Amino acid sequence: MSKHRVLIIAPNWIGDAVMSLPLITKIKESDCQIDVLATPWVTPVYESCEDVNQVISCNFLHGKLQLSLRWKISQLLKKSAYNSCYILPNSWKSLLIPILAGISRKIAYDGESRKIFLSRALSNPDKNNRPSMVDHYLSLALEKSTLDSNLLSDQSIPQLTIKPEVLIRAHQILASYLPNFSSFFIFAPGAEFGPAKQWPSTHFGNVANLLLDQYKDFGILILGSKKDSIIADQILYRVKSQHLSRIQNLCGKIPLIEAMALSSLAKGLISNDSGMMHIGAALNIPQIAIFGSSDPSHTPPLSKKASIMYLGLDCSPCHQRKCPLGHTNCLVQISPDSVFKQFNLALATEG
Repeated sequence: MSKHRVLIIAPNWIGDAVMSLPLITKIKESDCQIDVLATPWVTPVYESCEDVNQVISCNFLHGKLQLSLRWKISQLLKKSAYNSCYILPNSWKSLLIPILAGISRKIAYDGESRKIFLSRALSNPDKNNRPSMVDHYLSLALEKSTLDSNLLSDQSIPQLTIKPEVLIRAHQILASYLPNFSSFFIFAPGAEFGPAKQWPSTHFGNVANLLLDQYKDFGILILGSKKDSIIADQILYRVKSQHLSRIQNLCGKIPLIEAMALSSLAKGLISNDSGMMHIGAALNIPQIAIFGSSDPSHTPPLSKKASIMYLGLDCSPCHQRKCPLGHTNCLVQISPDSVFKQFNLALATEG
């Protein structure tokens, strides 16, 4: 008898993809076969999930219907005879492929008036009372979510597994960029959503100097997308000349899967609320997660080794791409010294 086959329509943000992994783990408990349809941007996340059978990568563009492409993919998927489909994006167009592929059981939130087409439709939570995104996704497979953010269970913590061949490439990258340093930290100064989530590059630069002064045998790798390279260069501008050989800008120079592998080898991570923050949590490395315009109760790094830096000013979380008040005090007022001290505590706990 063939296994029950499940298709997951993945979200389009790296952080959301990581936070959807506990849902996949929960679904897998029924001994089914799980495939994921994802954009190339998040494909590496699902390729690093042991519960996923295969990832079907397709370049769906934000804001584009791409009806002919969706038809083509749906007919390809139709041959796999999926029994059910979990649709994680809230958009109407994300429902098209499971409909066209003839998948009878479709589970999703009822965004954009699509409830009538769903086998199980959950109501989207009120914006002022939102659960964590992990809880949000897990609810699709549960009658009532069991996640308690104060008592994390193994089931509710996203976990990534880096394949051996990818780790080999990561060691080669490390040997190329930091040939004299096997121990290193990672900075992830970008945030795809916008500058209201980005701790100042000057602060990152000051922390880099503090770390490189104290940890003489360590280097720092700055990871992110190509557009984060500008921020990384600004960080390098603040670094003392004697330390410049020990800190390298890899933004846009390596693919995400290799950045994930490097993260798994790092001694610690300092990042904004971003995809790299969630990757660090899923790899269970000591980390400092800096929050400004976003809500740490909604998208926290789910790891017992993560420390959150968040001021909780009256104006935050505003959930805006740019600070509406023009000062970004929610980030500026998180001092480099405080992050440095908290990072040292995280590293000491690691032992």
